[in-house]
Amino acid sequence: MAKGKERPTASAGTSKGGGSRSSAAATRPAPERRPTQPPARPPGGGNGSPRLSPEEVYKLIQESAYFKAKARGFAPGHEVQDWIEAEAEVRRRLERARGLDPVVGQ
Repeated sequence: MAKGKERPTASAGTSKGGGSRSSAAATRPAPERRPTQPPARPPGGGNGSPRLSPEEVYKLIQESAYFKAKARGFAPGHEVQDWIEAEAEVRRRLERARGLDPVVGQ
């Protein structure tokens, strides 16, 4: 370095911040602290499977019944049977997804 252009060190106490870095850090405003809250639990008891609303369950049953009707060529007279089978199938799938055995019950 050239003479006269030497930079003062932080330990020399000649910096604009008034000395060491720790005092500069102490003058910063503390970040706003939020109250700690427990983590949000997923719907359905926290076992990893989301709990569906009645409307969502209805849509699943409706879709399953539609595909059952489509598989038999939309022949009239079997709509109620398609719905009953679809409802049982959807409930069975939901129970299995929640970790329950539909045969044993729990």
